Amino acid sequence: MVAAVFCALVTGCSPIVALDPAPHANDPTCADVIVHLPSTLENLPRRETNAQATGAWGEPATILLRCGVTVPVASDLPCVQTDDIQWLRDDSKAPTYVFTTYGRTPAIAVVIDQKKLSPGPTLQDLEGVVAYTKPNGHECLSVEDSLGGTASPTPTPTPTPTP
Repeated sequence: MVAAVFCALVTGCSPIVALDPAPHANDPTCADVIVHLPSTLENLPRRETNAQATGAWGEPATILLRCGVTVPVASDLPCVQTDDIQWLRDDSKAPTYVFTTYGRTPAIAVVIDQKKLSPGPTLQDLEGVVAYTKPNGHECLSVEDSLGGTASPTPTPTPTPTP
């Protein structure tokens, strides 16, 4: 009983998040990614997982990460970009979205429950760990903004001469 109380006080005794490892979870780069995962994302604490090269945040788990998923080479999925990282957005199970890095090896998939938080800040906060993966030369042909609309450059206003 003392051990149970100690466990509750020290760790909160959150149950381990059960995940399946990705097919290439044993890629050494995934180890670099996982050891650099933040302890919190969007104010959600990191949780323990039971699978290699995975991460989870929130109680219940609101953000899931798997490193070593199959590297996409072509896709019809919409592409979004956060700074230097491109992500394929699978919204087939909305409001739960799966974002998979594009143009990087190994690939990382991040599952986000959009009912609980916006994906943009989460993906931006993960850029530092995604940077441990290597660019593979693939780039999205078309990038949408994070709201799903086609991004277009803002025209530069033409200066009007003053009389």
